[in-house]
Amino acid sequence: MHPTSHLARQLRQWTRRFMATKSLPTLHYQNAKRAMVEDEDIRREIKLHIQSVGKWFTADHIVEYSGRPEVLQRWGLTKAISPRTALRWLAAMKYQYGKEKKGMYLDGHEREDVVKYRQDVFIPLWSGYEKRMLLKDRQGVVTQWPGLGRFPLDRRVVLVTHDESTFYGNDQRQTRWQSSEEKPKPMRKGEGPSIMISDFCSPDFGWLRVEKEGSNSVRDARVVFKAGKNRDGYFDGDDFLAQVDTAIDVFEEKYPLGNVVGLFAFDNAPSHQRRAPNGLTARKIPKGTQFWLTPSGQKMRPGYYFKDQQRIEQPLYYADDHDDPFLRGKFKGMEAIIRERGLWPTDSTQKTALQELVESRGHLCIFYPKYHCELNFIEMVWGRAKYVYRMYEIASTEDEMEANVIQALESVTVEMMQRFSERSARFIDSYRQGLTGSAAVWANKKYHGHCKLPPNMKALAEKAVA
Repeated sequence: MHPTSHLARQLRQWTRRFMATKSLPTLHYQNAKRAMVEDEDIRREIKLHIQSVGKWFTADHIVEYSGRPEVLQRWGLTKAISPRTALRWLAAMKYQYGKEKKGMYLDGHEREDVVKYRQDVFIPLWSGYEKRMLLKDRQGVVTQWPGLGRFPLDRRVVLVTHDESTFYGNDQRQTRWQSSEEKPKPMRKGEGPSIMISDFCSPDFGWLRVEKEGSNSVRDARVVFKAGKNRDGYFDGDDFLAQVDTAIDVFEEKYPLGNVVGLFAFDNAPSHQRRAPNGLTARKIPKGTQFWLTPSGQKMRPGYYFKDQQRIEQPLYYADDHDDPFLRGKFKGMEAIIRERGLWPTDSTQKTALQELVESRGHLCIFYPKYHCELNFIEMVWGRAKYVYRMYEIASTEDEMEANVIQALESVTVEMMQRFSERSARFIDSYRQGLTGSAAVWANKKYHGHCKLPPNMKALAEKAVA
């Protein structure tokens, strides 16, 4: 008998009964047996056991545990559960089998020197600059007007952050629905050709660019670089400094009144910490007096030191008219420099070539702490752009690939950058309140809708990751 025929008969019978007695049919529930895993005591016991095994446990560990005599007696079983039952129990307890999810990388993140720079240098500098920024929430509502108590000495600060990222030709999505009848196709080997993008962006205006008057073209500081032999070569420190100089030109063209100052932020890569060719450095300096130039073929600039609270200039080369003809024009050497300073040698005050360039143009420069990519929101911009890029078909030519990369970059809107910047700001705020890396991750996820973290969340975050 078809099930719908029985249902139709039942409906007619219930309808006639209701018309005669005005009473609705009642549903009688059967006493279904509850699964053992729904018992909180058994569930807690299983969790404690798999915790003792470690994170690489399997369903067989639960099967083995359930077969122990004392467990059989306690659970009221006559034999161990089956592997299939163990899998169902794990699913009921919200366990999922798969690759371990990646969080924030902590290699070197909490290293003593890195934490010292983050807490004693970066955060105090950032906190001072942040007071002069115009801040908005994710809805675009202004949450802070810039504090310019000494205007025009204090000008509004606009964050402009920099980074590089590389796109690969064969970096496309791999997961999709496939028919069981579909045959495997040959795959392209390797990552394919690469295109490096070096660019600047800001939560205030997006990608750093300015439209040229009277034309549809724009001027920007973006560098599209095809690294490698027989291609564009390699992007070195001089190329980077030239790009930064162009970026400052574009920024000043964007704000022609000069009523704002750019805070140019860079990661702490060794190439960004390079000193000027004639900058002060103790590395590779000869100990004795001799004719010596820097590796770039230039004389090292004069140094200085402080004595009795006075700055004393110190030429590092003997004068060409020195009384001793043997010393004329020669480099003094580390030993002589130390003696002149009264055993106070230091080159720690020497700024990098990048910082000297930015500050010579009247703007601010700051370096993110090492291993703290979560503080530079452009990392999330790259992630979004690469997600869009992977949706495209694999390009057949490098020109087509470059067009796809540019199109993917343009898909990241100013609103997205503002949300990414807000997330990075919450990380900075969490470190300002004394949280470690893992506690900061928990707090950022817990309070993701806040511009800043509540002041009383430190104890909660530390307890959650303990």
